[in-house]
Parts: sequence; structure tokens; C-alpha cells
Amino acid sequence: MSTGELLQIEPIELQFPFDLKKKKISCSLQLTNKSDGYVAFKVKTTNPKKYCVAPNTGVMIPHSTCEVVVSMQAQKESPPDMQCKDKFLLQSVVASPGLTGKDVTAEMFNKELGNRVDECKLRVVYVPPPSAPSPVQEELDEGYSPTASVSVNGTANQFPDSNLNSKGVAENNESIPEVQALVSRLTEEKQSAIRLNNKLERELEILRRQTHQSKGAPLVLLIVAGLIGILIGYLLKRG
Repeated sequence: MSTGELLQIEPIELQFPFDLKKKKISCSLQLTNKSDGYVAFKVKTTNPKKYCVAPNTGVMIPHSTCEVVVSMQAQKESPPDMQCKDKFLLQSVVASPGLTGKDVTAEMFNKELGNRVDECKLRVVYVPPPSAPSPVQEELDEGYSPTASVSVNGTANQFPDSNLNSKGVAENNESIPEVQALVSRLTEEKQSAIRLNNKLERELEILRRQTHQSKGAPLVLLIVAGLIGILIGYLLKRG
């Protein structure tokens, strides 16, 4: 902020976010008339073809404010080291009451004519343009994330798949006792079938010995042996 005898100027330097993609870049000055009388002002620059000032002249009533917009035309290339040598000069003089902006003339700011001119020099500064938000940041700002889910309390969960895995593990843990019971039952049935097979083989051996001693009833022996074989095969397949 610069304070002269007549005007208060803010800011004291013109900052332009330099961007070659934009056709026009603007910044503004805030002028405040500190005096109890009318004040006329005029804005001049060392490079008038490059800048447009609106308004470049005007009259301010006592204790009033005025905004001056300075626009820089589109640039084809960036300056070396982002440095700018352009400067602005804001001149202000005491004006007659009732004077309007249309009545402002160049002679009013001519010191050689004995006019008391208050001057303030302003320099131009190039600053980097505002960085655009990344897509991930935009999604976060909008409350959306492709890998996030919402829990019961409304907080974002970044690992929804882990919950699904935990659920599957829990279900598998619940089915383990049933599997163990089935394996135990099948094992017992198999052991029972083996014991029955051994018993039938012993009885068959006894029956063979008796048949050999008595030398009779071979047909009955074959039938009994066949039935025993069928029964043993069924029990083994079932086990």
C-alpha cells in the first residue's frame, strides 16, 4: 500500500498471473481519496500498446474509492526469467469541485505549468498462474473416490476388498466344524467296513475248511462267497 498526500493506492505493484494460453490477464488497483476535496487522477505506462487501463483518468469526490483495472494483452512468448521492466505512473492533483472525468485534461498534470502533482510509481510483476487441481484432488473435493466405499458412520473406507475377504474368512471359519464332523464320520464308517471285511474273511476261511472236510455243498459255498464279495465291494466303495 502506498500513501501519497491525496490518494491511497493498493497494491503498490501490479501482479499478473502470466499465462500464454489466456488472451488477456487483468489485475486491479484500489484508489482512495484521503482529502476533503476533489482529486483528479491519471494512469500512465511505459508500454501503452501492451496494456489497457480502465479508467485511465477520473475525478474522485472526497473520501471516495475507485477501482482501476489494468489488463495486459495476450503474449506470444514468456519473458526471460519471468522479469518485466514495464512500469506505471499514477498522477493525482487537486481538482475543482463539480469536475467530472470528461473535464480532465493533460495540462492538469503538467508540472511546468505550476501544477502540484502527486506521483506514485508502480512496477509490474509476473507471478505463476494458479495450478490446476489434479484429477485425484478433484475427486476428493467432490467426495468421490473410485476405490473408496462409505461405512456406516459415513467415513471413507479405502480398502473395501479387505472387508469382503474378512467376511469370506469368517464364513469359512464357521464351516470348518461341519467339515471336520463329516471327515470323522467317514473315517469311522471306513474303519467299520474294514473290520467287517476282516470278520467276513475269517468266517469265509472257516467255512472253506469245513467244506473241505465235509466235501459237500460246493454250490452253497460259491453262492455264499459271491454274496460276501458283493457286500465287501459295496462297503469299500461307500467308505
